[in-house]
Amino acid sequence: MPTEHEEQRELVRWFRQTYPDVRIFAIPNGEKRSISVASRLKSEGVSAGVPDLFVPSWGLWIEMKRQKGGVIRPEQKDWINYLQGCGHRVIVGYGFDDAKTKIGEQK
Repeated sequence: MPTEHEEQRELVRWFRQTYPDVRIFAIPNGEKRSISVASRLKSEGVSAGVPDLFVPSWGLWIEMKRQKGGVIRPEQKDWINYLQGCGHRVIVGYGFDDAKTKIGEQK
């Protein structure tokens, strides 16, 4: 079973090959950090629950989860609802294949 990191890495690789003129970037909100680093990043604006990836020209946010067992946390659901309320599109990809399919549906 691939990790969320592996699934996201493959999705970004595929996206950049498939849509070379469209920019996608990661939001570095995940991972365990030391308390001092977490505090510094939080003061710089890092916010728990922000989706993992953003495609600016499409107004599309992508939250990646593992194929099986991935769960949307309350703070993620809150961000998804907020972003959708602002007119953005948000997909939750349960693995690379699911995310790839849902991205195709957005075009």
